[in-house]
Amino acid sequence: MQDRPWSATADGLRLMVRLTPRSGRDSLGGLREIEPGQPLLLARVAAAPVEGQANASLVKLLARTLGVPKSAVTIAAGETSRIKAVDIAGDPARLAAALEALI
Repeated sequence: MQDRPWSATADGLRLMVRLTPRSGRDSLGGLREIEPGQPLLLARVAAAPVEGQANASLVKLLARTLGVPKSAVTIAAGETSRIKAVDIAGDPARLAAALEALI
């Protein structure tokens, strides 16, 4: 798998994530393809998918892992889906390097 689940945007990165709620712990790592050439970063959170709790946990996990404020992480698409597009504001090269370390 050569492609990465992120792409540069005007002010950071757009990251494609597959979220698994009600996991034993919060973690990021690994890739999964939904279709050839469309990889997703795997994310697991302990929170339930109720009233946005799992999404909030994902935002907090990404912010902590990538060293950005929570306000820099926005779920752009997929609020109610397991597959989400997440926008992360910041230096694209630094963010990409941090994500590379996860996979």
